[in-house]
Amino acid sequence: MRGPIRIGCSCFALSAIAALAVCAQFRGGQGQPEFVRQGQQLIRQGKPDEALALYRRELETSPDSPPAHNAAGVVLDLMGRGEEARKHFAKAIEAAPSPQARASAQRAMAMSWAFEGDCANTVKFERQVFDYYASVKDFYQQGEMADEAARVCIEAGDLDTAYEWYRTGHETGLKEPGIQKDRVDLWNFRWEHAQARIAARRKDQAGARTHMAAAKGILDGNPEVARTQAVFYPYLAGYVALYGGDYKTALEQLLQAGGNDPFIQCLIGQAYEQLGDKEKAAEYYRKASATTGHNPPAAYAHFFTRKKAASR
Repeated sequence: MRGPIRIGCSCFALSAIAALAVCAQFRGGQGQPEFVRQGQQLIRQGKPDEALALYRRELETSPDSPPAHNAAGVVLDLMGRGEEARKHFAKAIEAAPSPQARASAQRAMAMSWAFEGDCANTVKFERQVFDYYASVKDFYQQGEMADEAARVCIEAGDLDTAYEWYRTGHETGLKEPGIQKDRVDLWNFRWEHAQARIAARRKDQAGARTHMAAAKGILDGNPEVARTQAVFYPYLAGYVALYGGDYKTALEQLLQAGGNDPFIQCLIGQAYEQLGDKEKAAEYYRKASATTGHNPPAAYAHFFTRKKAASR
């Protein structure tokens, strides 16, 4: 790194994701309340403080409202106020009217810990969501939750935990009764993708390339899976190259991987930084810090860019 990179403060860029992020944590298949829609509109206008004030007014009259607590928690996480956010998520879990609603609030709590880069606490709450889906025999969603926990842990640097949860996700997803070949190939692609990234983080470039080749073979052998998953291959190639020190190749691949993903924006920023282009690095870090999602890519982007800003 050649001197400090100034990325500015996190902002609240407006996107369709913002509207979904605030309500998705507690919806549980039910319609969202009007006050949540109003809060979403405020976020789209770049007014998170006003959205939070709206949710707090709702809580004054309905102090046990899971939707209000979840919505407030999401906004607080985006504002970098995770400790406050988790108090709201805890109340949403306690007041949840059904096991499904409780699982949604637990998942939101897991993501709140992900905003802190905390693998252990993310896993603690993702495990509870995983167990809920086990209780309703939804093997696909169990696998999704395991992979979600693993994705947080790999970027937190806990590679052993990430490996175990990716393996659990793969094995559990394949237990789906009557599973079709496309779904089998999807889970196998995800598992090879994960193993390649973990190998790259462990400085095992030969192992990473072996798993990359296996992932590419799955895409080449199944056009239907490739139709939805091929976009994730440049991300994989760029990730492996980045951790292998080939920053030029990393940048070339990552620029093909989807410019709106805040996690990939952070990777692009790192590649530019290593290549000595501080201005482009800062540009991508600013984009990443503007995300309004409440998911692993957004959590990483906020955690990573806060660290960058603190090290200026």
